Amino acid sequence: MEFIKKNWQGMLLCIAIAVPSRLLGKQFPIIGGPVIAILAGMVITLFIKEKGKLESGIKFTSKKILQYAVVLLGFGLNLRVILETGRQSLPIIIATISTSLLIAYALHRAMHIPGKISTLVGVGSSICGGSAIAATAPVIDADDEEVAQAISVIFFFNVLAAVLFPMLGTVLGFSTHSGEGFGIFAGTAVNDTSSVTAAASTWDSMFGLGSATLDKAVTVKLTRTLAIIPITLVLAFIRTRKAEKEAAGQVSLKQVFPFFILYFIGASIITTVALSAGISGEVFTPLKELSKFFIIMAMAAIGLNTNIVKLVRTGGKPILMGMACWAGITAVSLLMQHFLGLW
Repeated sequence: MEFIKKNWQGMLLCIAIAVPSRLLGKQFPIIGGPVIAILAGMVITLFIKEKGKLESGIKFTSKKILQYAVVLLGFGLNLRVILETGRQSLPIIIATISTSLLIAYALHRAMHIPGKISTLVGVGSSICGGSAIAATAPVIDADDEEVAQAISVIFFFNVLAAVLFPMLGTVLGFSTHSGEGFGIFAGTAVNDTSSVTAAASTWDSMFGLGSATLDKAVTVKLTRTLAIIPITLVLAFIRTRKAEKEAAGQVSLKQVFPFFILYFIGASIITTVALSAGISGEVFTPLKELSKFFIIMAMAAIGLNTNIVKLVRTGGKPILMGMACWAGITAVSLLMQHFLGLW
């Protein structure tokens, strides 16, 4: 009862933003509900002079609801199918993720971009956009403005990819009789699911391929999602070592370990076992939809805690970093496909 009394007003505001954002996101999938929610939150917070009783619920939503969303994301992953069909694209995925993280680290050092924003942009660009940022933010203790900055950067290049990549694919000569080549390209070089879907669906419709490109792209994209697990565990270890140095003593890994990632793994295993046992995947559909809604709720909360003026003023360097990561991933994906004979 105390929890409800303390948090209900802030959470209700987040839900009130999330519901129309979810509906608008379905109408404009290239933009997506999370981006609409974070933008709405940024605008609405300008008119709230004193958050007062709203603050606790908003904070709970931006932190805990975000973690719950990541856990539920695991119910959309059939590990067996992903590992079987994604094996072909695994070298490309490893190469693109490594490229993005190295570029982000290099620019962080060269341009003096804050470390947490650099990490979020690098991880978001290379793995799976908003979902990766959602999983990484609690591990590195990023604040809401840093998350908003990274989401904004990722969104910008998501839209560019969804619009430009089908045209780029025709210029580069991807096969128009099979969706495999462009599907792998979209699945490895575009980070957010909505933009992967948009680019792959456009290619299918351009050349009458049914859903061949989309099926391939989504499978590759889901394989990339699994990289959340090792990345977050490594970041947790790094944070522990750093905390030990700063505290001049021992800091338990338990204090900073992202236990919600273990629940994410558990959800993936439950899904895999259930589907292998013949249980219909539709059983998990409500949980996957709830995961999407929780992410939109959390983005609304993050928007409510973000100073949009400050975000615009400090956005130049992160955008340059996002562009460099995006260009690097695109180039490496194309080169690897050519090297492996997939294109």
